[in-house]
This record gives sequence, structure tokens and C-alpha cells, in this order.
Amino acid sequence: MKQKFCQSCGMPLTEDVLGTNADGSKNEDYCMYCYKDGQFLQDCTMEEMIEHCAQFIDEVNKNMPKPMTKEEYKQMMQGFFPMLKRWRK
Repeated sequence: MKQKFCQSCGMPLTEDVLGTNADGSKNEDYCMYCYKDGQFLQDCTMEEMIEHCAQFIDEVNKNMPKPMTKEEYKQMMQGFFPMLKRWRK
């Protein structure tokens, strides 16, 4: 199965972190940190989301062969986020 990512924050999606729709069913596009009960939990811009996500660089680096700096991570997200469903124009 192809790895899916939250279409808001880019976090890898697994069954245990899926957000929920208004009817309580699992949402396959967004994680529980971004989407609950059919609504986004943060009212923010893409740039604000990138800043928010950058604070978790230590957690991200646990799964990386070569650790990234916070600035490298933000630069990577600036290229990746415009492709996510929530931020596509």
C-alpha cells in the first residue's frame, strides 16, 4: 500500500491517527491533529501551518537517515505543502 499523508500537515497517515468526519467516521485525508468532526482544528494559512509543523523537527528527525535543520525542514515543506489538498490553489 502506498504511504498516505495528511492533506493539511503532511504527517504520515496510519489508521490510529486518522481524523473524523461530522458523522464520526474516519477521514482518509486528514490526521486527528488537523481534522475532527468534519472540521479543521486550526484556522491558519499554509505558511502558519509550516511554522507550526517545524516545531516538531526533533520528532521528524527520529525517522530520518540524516537529520535536517529546522530551516531545511521548512524549505522542504514549502515545496511539498502546495501539493496537499488543503493548500492547492
